Amino acid sequence: MKLLAFDTATDVCTAALWLEGRILERSQTESRHSEHLLPMVDGLLAEAGVTLRQLDAIAFGRGPGSFTGLRIGAGIAQGLAFGADLPVAPVSSLAALAQGQEGDRVLAALDARMQQVYWGEFVRDAEGLMQRRGVEQVLAPGAVPLPDGDGWRGAGSGWDAYGELLAARLGARLAGWLRQQRLRARDVARLGEALVRAGGAVTPDLAVPVYLRDDVATRRRPPP
Repeated sequence: MKLLAFDTATDVCTAALWLEGRILERSQTESRHSEHLLPMVDGLLAEAGVTLRQLDAIAFGRGPGSFTGLRIGAGIAQGLAFGADLPVAPVSSLAALAQGQEGDRVLAALDARMQQVYWGEFVRDAEGLMQRRGVEQVLAPGAVPLPDGDGWRGAGSGWDAYGELLAARLGARLAGWLRQQRLRARDVARLGEALVRAGGAVTPDLAVPVYLRDDVATRRRPPP
């Protein structure tokens, strides 16, 4: 399978090509995702010597994450997929973050600002793919749900921002957490490829972001 994958949910803009299991990848740590993503895609396609129409699908990080970043990613996924008549695989950005970590039990957390984290529990299956337990949530670090069992490892910007609070909440269930772990498009590609194989791809019009926090785009009115 040949697949384009990218994620714009965090401060890292990352894109990759999955070419029958071979990976080409580029990342940009500046925040101007709308300026960087398409040139990165063009560069990857040129490096591989393929066109969009020669691909089988597009996978994108559907969130949760930055409201602006998710809109950019979903919009570009839709535009590219419509233009090349390709299906789209929406991949959880938290699952992709967990996929890139060592270990079989990962607590993925992205900094959601407002003293909150985007949170998900993931367990690796027999094929090496991270599968979510429960639901993804946005909540305060001191209120994250306690996972079953122990041996869990934390990763993501939520841990960098609130590691002490999360560790205190989880106690002995936590085996440790890794600093500065960035989400990578190669992991979006791995999960996206599996999603396409399983029949989980959607038409471009259904490639929409998952924000979790629905009031981000709503301007709050001052009290009367």
